[in-house]
Amino acid sequence: MQLKITDEAVEQLQTLNHENKQFLLLWYDIEGCGCGVNGVPTIRFVNEVKDYHVSVKNEVFKTYISEQQMTFFAPTMILQFMQGAFRLSSPNEILNPFISISSINQPLEEGTEAR
Repeated sequence: MQLKITDEAVEQLQTLNHENKQFLLLWYDIEGCGCGVNGVPTIRFVNEVKDYHVSVKNEVFKTYISEQQMTFFAPTMILQFMQGAFRLSSPNEILNPFISISSINQPLEEGTEAR
């Protein structure tokens, strides 16, 4: 799995990471979506990597994803920053057209991340 981050998105992420969290996590957010297969691909800064996380190739940030959540993402993705929000897409589709800047540093609640 690979994540390319545009220069504009890198600049915004570096600005937003004011707590200097070590890792970028690709995360399938199911909170408030009804069930485990209804969710939204998104990103979060985290300080801890779990044993079930696998590395995502990225040249800027140490990036990880839960092995079970990989099915909700594409093998190759791009993260852009445009019109005040992040956009996560693949060559075939837009995975999340609007990732708010305020959500990037929100902590993951215990139990919200599938193994």
